[in-house]
Amino acid sequence: MKLKILIIIFFLAGIVACKKEITQVFAGFTKPDIFPTPVYHFETNPITEAGFVLGRKLFYDASLSANNTISCGFCHIQTSAFTQHGHSVSHGIFDSLGVRNTPPIMNLAWSPSFMWDGGIPNLDLQPIAPITNHIEMGNTMDNVLTTLRQSKEYPSLFQKAFGSSEINTARLLKALSQFMLMCVSDQSKYDSVMRGQAVFNTNENAGYALFKANCAVCHKEPLFTDYTFRNNGLTPNFINDMGRYDITLQETDKYKFKVPTLRNLQYTAPYMHDGRFLTLDAVLDFYDHEVQNNPNLDTALRKNGHIGISLSSSEKQQLVAFLQTLNDKVFIENKLLSEQ
Repeated sequence: MKLKILIIIFFLAGIVACKKEITQVFAGFTKPDIFPTPVYHFETNPITEAGFVLGRKLFYDASLSANNTISCGFCHIQTSAFTQHGHSVSHGIFDSLGVRNTPPIMNLAWSPSFMWDGGIPNLDLQPIAPITNHIEMGNTMDNVLTTLRQSKEYPSLFQKAFGSSEINTARLLKALSQFMLMCVSDQSKYDSVMRGQAVFNTNENAGYALFKANCAVCHKEPLFTDYTFRNNGLTPNFINDMGRYDITLQETDKYKFKVPTLRNLQYTAPYMHDGRFLTLDAVLDFYDHEVQNNPNLDTALRKNGHIGISLSSSEKQQLVAFLQTLNDKVFIENKLLSEQ
């Protein structure tokens, strides 16, 4: 009798677990209560379930590349907060190497520009760059549209998302945007603390104080970036990537790159625009004593005659403890954002 009861309990528990998985359904875009107002133009591309589903399928579809091997999800892996974990620079078609580290896809509704140099001002235009780049996906937009129009599935998916089966560039890009806009990370311990649902421990709290004193100017809460472009004193790499300068041709923009978010650092190594640092410890060592002085060095790294940010070993440990509170396991495990 007891055995039968135990079997029934395990069976019911299994049903509950399955139901919990099933109930992770599309609920539309919602601004997190502690986040500012998004800058994305939702009025021109309202997110619908059908549009999101189409965008997700496109995001994980390798047929968008020239040889059917590279999807957006190939370089933007969910378990790595949509980065290409372990690669200093992106790997694309025919295993070609890019020149910059793959940036994460998260909280893009708040970003006014895209790419490390800010060369693309609109999320709806951003996918064109990797799709047509000969190193990344190596395709043309015409070829992509032809492939989608000839498929058995896509015409009906476009019909559901946009009211007709017409497949064009604007609809393709809007669908991809709808998926990427739903990649919202706001369930870290930090977020729980800000909502009054948790508290920092002693080390985290000390690290938070250090963060606010030394890092918050550039990595502005709660998104942990101010989306500006700054020169942080890195030695130019072997290709002499000059960052923002390549877009503006302004001398004052030489070696400036977009301030990256600090959210989900546990999953997004290696770090910097060229992935030169493998660990957070290496990053903090750089800011402590490896920052190179140059005419465009950000003023935040020139304090009281010192170049960089002086940190003791214990302070580095405390700062890392705080940065760990920005990791969002719910985000990287969200089945709604996974390949279906």
